[in-house]
Amino acid sequence: MADEISTAMANCQGKSVLLRLRNSKTIQGSLIDFDIHMNLTLENAQDITDEKHLSLGKVLLRGDNILAISLPTDKS
Repeated sequence: MADEISTAMANCQGKSVLLRLRNSKTIQGSLIDFDIHMNLTLENAQDITDEKHLSLGKVLLRGDNILAISLPTDKS
């Protein structure tokens, strides 16, 4: 199972992902990198929790703060 998740995440590098955090924030950004602890580096990240989106730039999110990750679908 871990290999499937790692492969899915690797296939999404450079693509936009949507994250739900433990503090009820919703973050969207381009996935740059990740590790085995699900620490994620995002580029062009935005806090889209409220109607007014807040630009965050490049961020590192610690894996234990992430509740859910929405990956883009492959339309091949």
